[in-house]
Amino acid sequence: CDEGRGRGLLRWDGFSAWLHCVCVVGFDLELGQAVEVRPGRTLPSKTNICYLSFPDSNSGCLGDTQFCFRFRQSSGRRVSLHCLLDHYDKDLPVYLKKDPAYFYGYVYFRQVRDKSLKRGYFQKSLVLISKLPYIHFFHTVLKQIAPEYFEKSEPYLEAACNDVDRWPAPVPGKTLHLPIMGVVMKVITFYFIYTHISVILPTVHEVDLFRCFCPVFLHSQMLWELVLLGEPLVVMAPSPSESSETVLALVNCISPLKYFSDFRPYFTIHDSEFKEYTTRTQAPPSVILGVTNPFFAKTLQHWPHIIRIGDLKPAGEIPKQVKVKKLKNLKTLDSKPGVYTSYKPYLSRDEEIIKQLQKGVQQKRPSEAQSVILRRYFLELTQSFIIPLERYVASLMPLQKSISPWKSPPQLRQFLPEEFMKTLEKTGPQLTSRIKGDWIGLYRHFLKSPNFDGWFKTRRKEMTQKLEALHLEALCEEDLLLWTQKHTEVETVDLVLKLKNKLLQADREHLPVKPDTMEKLRTHIDAIILALPEDLQGILLKTGMT
Repeated sequence: CDEGRGRGLLRWDGFSAWLHCVCVVGFDLELGQAVEVRPGRTLPSKTNICYLSFPDSNSGCLGDTQFCFRFRQSSGRRVSLHCLLDHYDKDLPVYLKKDPAYFYGYVYFRQVRDKSLKRGYFQKSLVLISKLPYIHFFHTVLKQIAPEYFEKSEPYLEAACNDVDRWPAPVPGKTLHLPIMGVVMKVITFYFIYTHISVILPTVHEVDLFRCFCPVFLHSQMLWELVLLGEPLVVMAPSPSESSETVLALVNCISPLKYFSDFRPYFTIHDSEFKEYTTRTQAPPSVILGVTNPFFAKTLQHWPHIIRIGDLKPAGEIPKQVKVKKLKNLKTLDSKPGVYTSYKPYLSRDEEIIKQLQKGVQQKRPSEAQSVILRRYFLELTQSFIIPLERYVASLMPLQKSISPWKSPPQLRQFLPEEFMKTLEKTGPQLTSRIKGDWIGLYRHFLKSPNFDGWFKTRRKEMTQKLEALHLEALCEEDLLLWTQKHTEVETVDLVLKLKNKLLQADREHLPVKPDTMEKLRTHIDAIILALPEDLQGILLKTGMT
């Protein structure tokens, strides 16, 4: 294996939909930060991967540590698998879809004393680079292969990669059997089990929500607001493991809404976006950063919201609850754990959930059960917030009777903030939530956020596609052959070309069209072409696909 900070890269073509590549990242005392990789699939960002795959020197991570990072794809680079993944993506909920602009890195790092090495320590990371946000799944895969790899080295990793090479694509809703070094994982998009050792794992993507929110669960509702509004947020943690888990838990807390801003579960001073995210010449961007280097306490002092956490306790233990503190108190590197912000929540704190979780701690309720309670609470809160928006946006859809097969599909009505606000009096979140507070103020703030912008663009695209699909269905119900008998050959040819374009669009954009509608339209096209003179038939049959 090549020496250097980046120790090597393995590539198997069959990784396709699951992995971009597998990296082995080591540290060499003499070569220092040198990065060397084997021939094979190009690493998307060697330097970023190199630094992000190792805990910060201040973290003191002895033994085995797992964490996750996320980094921006180089501009102008497109991975050939995007089209393939887009096809699998279309039926997934938003929080399981890949983001074409980012990669995820899943790390298993080992640091143990070794007197035979100059540095006195064995330090190496096994890293899986993927487009898929399946955090829990890939961490479980690493747990299965990394310890054995560190003991048995290259041949073992090669065998594991060959196993992955034979995995079927991650098709939503299908039960997949994924062999990995003697164990078969049974995966059904949202959960998976080890069939050989009967360990049930609830999901492919979620982290232990309560364990992550435990130090700050008194403020969980305020943090939900900050994430919902896309506010700049820094998590200062003692290690990449705590940092990445907490950032991922924050992003997850507004589910099923997608967090549309950037988030970095583990961020270092060597990151290519370091200057962009730490500049004082402009307001901090909408991003959640997870950091471990004490240097950030000074560099990010101007950020409006900072969470400082200590070591995450094992399941069953609860740390002392941190308080909300003023930002001016975050001056020293040894500042105490706390939430540093001057933010005033729009909503009153829900004391019932606090009591429920505190009771669970007193009764030694398992962390998994606490996480279910907290996740249900966040889900109900998010749904109460989003249902009025969904209801209003649905009203922007034109009536089906306004769709004419002979005209372009009608446009959606414009989203008018003040018109939406007026709907809240009768059909606002008070219908489904017991929480009081300034809901109107929260909505006004949200409508200016990247999360609203991303959510509305997604909904508008879905509704526009629905209109296109309804337009196709309306066309299918017409007697198109009868229409052609009343029109010229030029108009008929124009109709055929338009119908073929409609079919191509339906396929390209994955329009929500029933298969029999598509077949019906193909039959219409064939019938029209056959009614035309032979010379035109030949031309039209060659033009596009029917």
